[in-house]
Amino acid sequence: MKKYNFKHIYVAVLCLFFAVSCSEDNDPVIGPLVPKANEAQDVKTTGFTATWGRVFRGTAYQLDVSETSDFSTFLDGYNSKEITSFLAVIEELDDNTNYYYRVRGIVDGVATPNSNVVAVKTRLIPGDDLTLKGEADFFVGVAVSPERVADPAHDEVYQREFNSITAENAMKMRSIFKGLDASGNIIYDWTESDAIVDYAEDNGMNLHGHALVWHESVPDTLANFGGSNAEFESIVEDYITTVVDRYEGKVDSWDVVNEAVEEGSGGLRASVFVQKMGVDFATKCFRFARNADPVVKLFYNDFNMTTDSAKRNAALSIVDDLIAEDLIDGFGFQMHISFNFPSKEEIETAAADLVSRNLLVHFSELDVRVNASADITEFTEERSLAQSDKVRDVVEVYDALPAANKYALSIWGLKDDDSWILDRFPQDDWPLLFDEEFEKKPAFSGFIEALQN
Repeated sequence: MKKYNFKHIYVAVLCLFFAVSCSEDNDPVIGPLVPKANEAQDVKTTGFTATWGRVFRGTAYQLDVSETSDFSTFLDGYNSKEITSFLAVIEELDDNTNYYYRVRGIVDGVATPNSNVVAVKTRLIPGDDLTLKGEADFFVGVAVSPERVADPAHDEVYQREFNSITAENAMKMRSIFKGLDASGNIIYDWTESDAIVDYAEDNGMNLHGHALVWHESVPDTLANFGGSNAEFESIVEDYITTVVDRYEGKVDSWDVVNEAVEEGSGGLRASVFVQKMGVDFATKCFRFARNADPVVKLFYNDFNMTTDSAKRNAALSIVDDLIAEDLIDGFGFQMHISFNFPSKEEIETAAADLVSRNLLVHFSELDVRVNASADITEFTEERSLAQSDKVRDVVEVYDALPAANKYALSIWGLKDDDSWILDRFPQDDWPLLFDEEFEKKPAFSGFIEALQN
């Protein structure tokens, strides 16, 4: 006598019932008969949380976890592990390892077919053999100061992790331009800028000059200039020419103009440079720099380029004029961002505007605020992991750019208490890749993970 597998028949009937119930638009959807596994949550170095949706009339679930996508082997205890909720915390795993999970519902004692398979990779615990510069095929930079390059503790990490540096303030106009003498000649102080240049030279590092012209670093002599517009422009030309010429062959690239566009409106800032030199002041400044050094790479640099489309379009209009005159090599997107914005897609879209123009792309001032809303009083694990995810997003976008468009990705400071953010905003924040003790944070791991994927 032929034997029937009633369990299989029951599952087939359930699936047929589900198909029939959904066959008419006006029929109610009772619920799925096969669970849907969701993306893993709370992914950490040694564990994650698997989640899934409920199944119609399900009383329990069976969870499989494996290191192989075909489930040819299972983690100990996770072969049809019975779960009565819609999640399971999987712990004691290896770091930086791929895992896979799937679930089945239990309906009247019968297991449903398998759900979809979800892949998850645990976070990295970086060893001493992994460095930022060692994993990248582009320059990995850091903002520095004369005091910090002279500090052995900073120096050790700079040399280990980075192959490019940017002077945070020491090469801006107010640091170098100290006034005019009785004959109207510029008084230069090269002490701080030379310290940065010498450090780069001594350690074989790429040096990005920042910045020749910026509205927030104008010497009092120029801010209160009483001479003619032509005289003002001549002084600016003399300054740019002298600085660029002094460091020819030592500075590899310059931010010629920094932050010329106002937020939101898409118009030029009403800076003293616009007032004295006209709305084409940026073109004039780039021309002065190009004439001084035809080889050095010239960049325009600005912030909110990923989220403020009006500002980005205005900046790109300036850049298009510079491209037409062959005066620009690249664009610096300052990446002063937060753990929850901008989205990865917004960063990709903005970067594509530069790639389409055949420009070098510099993600120039990366830091990731975790307390912009002042809603935490300590650096929580949740916020730390969210920061790591955002760093990973940024680096993944940058690493995916065509090789011909990559220049550098520069972190705006080494450790949390070095950051300009602590001086600018009243609340505590932890925006960088290293903590106050020079220890690597999960954000460091996020950077490395992006390059290993």
